[in-house]
Amino acid sequence: MQVNFRVSGRIAKPVDEVFEAVADPGQLSRFFTTGGAQGRLGTGATVMWEFADVPGAFPVEVVEVVPNEKIVLEWAAQEAESGEIGARLHDADYRTTVTMLFKPTGDGRTLVEIAEEGWRDTPGGWRSSYNNCEGWTGMLAAMKAWLEHGINLREGFYK
Repeated sequence: MQVNFRVSGRIAKPVDEVFEAVADPGQLSRFFTTGGAQGRLGTGATVMWEFADVPGAFPVEVVEVVPNEKIVLEWAAQEAESGEIGARLHDADYRTTVTMLFKPTGDGRTLVEIAEEGWRDTPGGWRSSYNNCEGWTGMLAAMKAWLEHGINLREGFYK
């Protein structure tokens, strides 16, 4: 069995603006990658993301991009040493897959769905999936605040 999750949210902007906010590293760095993003998301690219709450930049492999519809990413799994909250993370010997879908709602808004899958069915795998589920939910909230109101929710939040 593999562990996975799906989160979603609606943003009051058209699909092309919401998609571009994720694909463009300059915009992504404004509301999500608190340490910065390097490289535009395009099929076959490897980009670097850095977060204030996770030390060091790490590679993100872009599996597929369908403009204004879908982004599929892969990255190295990190597992918690236990299922406990606050457990230290270590690199695991497998990868997880992130799929982002961008769907117009018909009223000028965009539904963004983010699924991540591939963690092992272990206490550390479950804890890490919870951590990433929290992270993607926070990303959706931060993107909504940034695109709709120009507010960076993550600034100063992690350090």
